[in-house]
Amino acid sequence: MARLRPLDDETVRALTGAFAGELVLPGAPSYDEARAVFNAMWDRRPALIAQCASVGDIVAALDFARANDLEVAVRGGGHSVPGYAVCEGGIVVDLRPMTGIWVDRERRVARVQPGVTWGDFDRETQLHGLATTGGRVSTTGISGHILGSGSGWLERKFGLAADNLLAADLVTAGGELVRASEDENADLFWGIRGGGGNFGVVTSFELRLHPVGPELLAGMVLHPAERAPELARFYRDFMHDAPDEVASGMAFATAPAAPFVPTVLHDRPAVAVYAAYVGDVEEGEEVLRPLREWGPPDADLIEPMPYTAFQTILDAGNAPGMHNYWWAENFREVGDEAIDTLVERAAAATSPLTQLLLFPLGGALARVPNDATALGGRDAPWQYHALAVWSDADESDVHIAWARDTAEALRPWTRPGIYLNYTSDDSEERVRETYGEGYERLVALKDKYDPRNVFCLNQNIKPSRDAAAHGPAAPRE
Repeated sequence: MARLRPLDDETVRALTGAFAGELVLPGAPSYDEARAVFNAMWDRRPALIAQCASVGDIVAALDFARANDLEVAVRGGGHSVPGYAVCEGGIVVDLRPMTGIWVDRERRVARVQPGVTWGDFDRETQLHGLATTGGRVSTTGISGHILGSGSGWLERKFGLAADNLLAADLVTAGGELVRASEDENADLFWGIRGGGGNFGVVTSFELRLHPVGPELLAGMVLHPAERAPELARFYRDFMHDAPDEVASGMAFATAPAAPFVPTVLHDRPAVAVYAAYVGDVEEGEEVLRPLREWGPPDADLIEPMPYTAFQTILDAGNAPGMHNYWWAENFREVGDEAIDTLVERAAAATSPLTQLLLFPLGGALARVPNDATALGGRDAPWQYHALAVWSDADESDVHIAWARDTAEALRPWTRPGIYLNYTSDDSEERVRETYGEGYERLVALKDKYDPRNVFCLNQNIKPSRDAAAHGPAAPRE
């Protein structure tokens, strides 16, 4: 339950002596900046923002929350579209100051603190010619991304980020420090790979790295929207036979009036196909040639570039401070009818900032058994993301309706199992549907590690009634 009155000075002083980081209260010069998150739909005012500098700070902040009956939000990068990174009247455990990255080049392993973004991560690992699957927007925090799945450009070659997680250290709701890996607390390790932040605050991640770059053949081709039906059919067939090294996605969007965009496409509906070849540049020239020649495109912007540059290719279209409502689903199949519906829904977009994305799956992520991690649905062939984005809060209803109507229109060809990071729908029904047979296993983990649902601001796994009645921390009302 949100606290309805501010914390008094004496109460806050009880935390100050045990806290090395910064404590930001309402009225402080940095308060509004500290509480702002990626999605402008969420304008919440926490009673306290605890900017943690260490594991000890995280423990102290959680102890303080328990003692004062405060709702807890955990913030990594702040990219949670449903707004989980901030709460109203509670405490934000802000991990952004914890940005350490240590790369073991010989073992190809990185140990990373929870405040790191994927842009930070890529800059450090690319110094060694190494990478792992990371978010497609460089300002995304690693923590929520990995815990929710870790989808990214490299997933067909190396699997999800969660598949490359070797170990994690956590602080539980009761303040206990635990380690999760295949050899320690293996049940918890299973749950945090797709189960989100339901079981504790991760204080460090150990990630497997792979040789990537530093230069790839990568970029995008641009076509006018009129070609969309034929282009989408070609793209579907091209990706069906493409090797795992092809990292790609298709975006129906409004082309910006940018120097790299042909004038004829400025501020007009267009289709972009993003692609990279995760391997030798000369090999990539041959593999990507059909994609670059079809049409031909109005612009071919595929060229040798740093991997770090390709990792930022979607940043401009995903700027913070906009209103966002997202919906996503896995496809059972992408036949011609599904493609025609995608094209129709893209044409019906209600904002020039809105995007409808189509991503091919398969490859390495599909070779992991569905029950190996908390996240299933790995055998789906395709996935779409309907990203409604707008600037005027008064227009929210119409843009949200577009995303929901798009989901309904595509429902005949979709199936359960989407990565919950990519949807604004956090209903209990949606969570249960997504985890399917693994849901009860996640409830058992919740009963063990967070029986009173302290970590409730997430795609929530609710503990059982018996666990909630006897757990060590106050329940959420």
